[in-house]
Amino acid sequence: MKQNMKHFSVFLSSIFVFYCLFTIIEGRKFHSSCKKHHKGYGRSCNSTTIFNIMSFGAKASGVSDDSKKLVMAWKAACKVPEGVVQIPLGHKFLIKPVTLQGPCTGHVTFQIDGTLLAPSKIGSWSKSNLFQWINFKWVQNLTIQGSGIVDGQGYNWWNPMKSKHISDIKPTALRFYASEDITIRDITINNSPQVHLKFDNSRGVKVNNITISSPGNSPNTDGIHLQNTRDVEIMYSNIGTGDDCVSIQTGCSNVHIHHINCGPGHGISIGGLGKDKSMACVSDILIENSIIENSLYGARIKTWQGGVGLVKNVTFSNIQIVDVNFPIVINQYYCDKSLCQNQTGSIAIKGVNFDKIVGTYSTQPIHLACSDEIPCTDIDLSDIQLKPSRGPLGGSQLQQALCWNSYGKSKGPLVPYSINYCLRKGGDDSIHSISGSSNELC
Repeated sequence: MKQNMKHFSVFLSSIFVFYCLFTIIEGRKFHSSCKKHHKGYGRSCNSTTIFNIMSFGAKASGVSDDSKKLVMAWKAACKVPEGVVQIPLGHKFLIKPVTLQGPCTGHVTFQIDGTLLAPSKIGSWSKSNLFQWINFKWVQNLTIQGSGIVDGQGYNWWNPMKSKHISDIKPTALRFYASEDITIRDITINNSPQVHLKFDNSRGVKVNNITISSPGNSPNTDGIHLQNTRDVEIMYSNIGTGDDCVSIQTGCSNVHIHHINCGPGHGISIGGLGKDKSMACVSDILIENSIIENSLYGARIKTWQGGVGLVKNVTFSNIQIVDVNFPIVINQYYCDKSLCQNQTGSIAIKGVNFDKIVGTYSTQPIHLACSDEIPCTDIDLSDIQLKPSRGPLGGSQLQQALCWNSYGKSKGPLVPYSINYCLRKGGDDSIHSISGSSNELC
């Protein structure tokens, strides 16, 4: 028995020695590649320097305000060639409205593995900071990534009956202004008071494998909003909100959207453009290989009466439609109120292709309401196959396809059959000269 105990003791000692050696070796490996930053806040790993928000004194309680700590971490990462702002896993950080400003020395990675929380009480927001929650300004070469959550906690903003004195201005969760070469991947953005992800006056945007989510009845909570932004790719993402999954506004060009699961919401939209007789130009938009499900609209272009400008070279292709009220829409009489005054003039729309739009609709298969004065031209409808949904009303609310003052060509198969007679053919020289004058403006 004593001999067995002796052998067992030797065995335990061997395991302990092995563990100690392994720890020392691994520790040397870590410290050989990661060294503390000279100011003590970050650690350098090979060519990158990591700035953990906890190192700057963040409480990570989800209640205490960690805004200043985030700004400190950002400024530190912005000053080095390869800086990383780290939001660690398993922690929640309450962040009040902040601006993270560039330009930075080099590429910055914003690593979100924990949770960023916006103030849930409307009274916690100052009146001067209602436009956006986390604002990136003049930033270049930025990657936002991780398994974490950006939670706008917007539920109090959506119901004016529950919250008094709600401003007409509601914050956007993440906003980029005058920024370039931005990549956002893998993160989740939830429950923004208004728009979830917004790009203004930016270029070189890539959004990949993100999730955006808010209730279908949350007002004006667009998933991704683009304005005066070009060279954009949005792909392999799930977006479900109370408004447009993606909204493309004036000044946007070279936008490629593909492999998106959209719904609930208002579909993927260009516009509304031309409000208050403003000028709008949008061109070279490709939206393809996506699913739009349980949505009010599908593929949509909307403009206000009285605007000037041009929408051209737009393609919606290979879109799967599942129980969408209005799958295909061009509406040049857009109005977000119960009544809008009739106005002369309109933004011209030409060169729009609806191709392989297939699935089920619950109200009207196609709605092309083009301006009386400036018709839609060069509209292509090809391989449209839309059948009524089997809803509880048994199809009693279905409407016939509507096509007004729209010119172009269609080719089969086309379902319902009435789409064959939707587009006018040809168009005289005066129609094309109108589109040409709009082209000159843009």
